[in-house]
Amino acid sequence: MHPLETHTIPVAVPPLDVLPPPRPEPAPANGPAPQAASPGLPGAMDTLGPAPAGGPDPGSGPTGASACVPLSAPAVRAALLSAGRLLPSPRSTPFAFGYVVLLLATSLFSEYGDPDTVSALLRGSSTDVAHLSTTPVLTIFASALWIAGGMASPYAMVFLFVLAALERRIGGWRTAGVFLLGHVVATLATEGPVALSVLAGHLPESSLHRLDYGISFGLMATVGALTGLLAPFSRWTALAVVGVLLVQDLVEMVEPLAAWGHPVALLVGVACWPAVRRVRVLPYRP
Repeated sequence: MHPLETHTIPVAVPPLDVLPPPRPEPAPANGPAPQAASPGLPGAMDTLGPAPAGGPDPGSGPTGASACVPLSAPAVRAALLSAGRLLPSPRSTPFAFGYVVLLLATSLFSEYGDPDTVSALLRGSSTDVAHLSTTPVLTIFASALWIAGGMASPYAMVFLFVLAALERRIGGWRTAGVFLLGHVVATLATEGPVALSVLAGHLPESSLHRLDYGISFGLMATVGALTGLLAPFSRWTALAVVGVLLVQDLVEMVEPLAAWGHPVALLVGVACWPAVRRVRVLPYRP
C-alpha cells in the first residue's frame, strides 16, 4: 500500500475592495431608522456632536424659563389664610359677618321683591325730617338696613373689608359703636339744616319728606377710625384719596345731603382715633 497523500485545494478569495456592502438592517416599525456610525468614530452617538455645556436643550423639557414650579402645600395654605383674613367670618368678625348677611338679604329683596312693598319700606326707613321728628330711633336703625344701589355698589365692596378689618382690631361692639355714631351724627348734621331752611322759607315743605337711607355715613366713620390704626404713610395716603373723592362729590353736588354728610362722618371717625388706639389688639381667630 502507498502512504496517504494530502492534497490542498486552492480556494479563490476575492479582494476586500470588491466585497459587497453589508445589507442594512430593517428599520423598526414604530421608530426611526438607526443611524450608521461614521467611519473612524467609536459609535453613532458621536455624529450628534458634543452635548451643550449648560445641560440639556431648554426647549426639550421642563427646565426652561417657562417651567411651572409647583407650590408647596404650606405655601398654598398660608396664601388662603391671608386672603381669608380680609373677609368677614362668623368666628372672627361676627358683627361684620351678620351685618353683611342682613344687607345681602335686604338687597335681594329690594331687587326682586314687590316694587310697591319695597317702595313703601324705603319711604318708611328714610331719615328725613318728618320721620326723625316722630320716630327717630326706629328711623335711624331702619335706614341702616339698606344699601343705595344694592350689593353691587362701591360702598358695599368697601364696607365688606373695612368693617371686618376694624372689628378684628377693636372688637364687634366698639365697631358697631363707631358705625352708629357716624351714622347718627352725619344724619342729624344734614337733616337739621333742612328743617331750619324749611322753617325759614328757603326750601319747600316737600324737603321734609326727602328720601334718605343707606350705610354710607356709617361706612365713612368706619374708614376714618380705621385709618387711625394704620402706619403714618398709609394713614395719610388713605385719607388723601378719600378726601379727593369727597371734594369731587361736593363739586358735582349730585346728592347734597350725602355730599355734606360724608365729610362729617369721616371726621367723626377721625375723632375716634384716641379711643380705638387705646384698645388692646385682639388675637386673630380664623
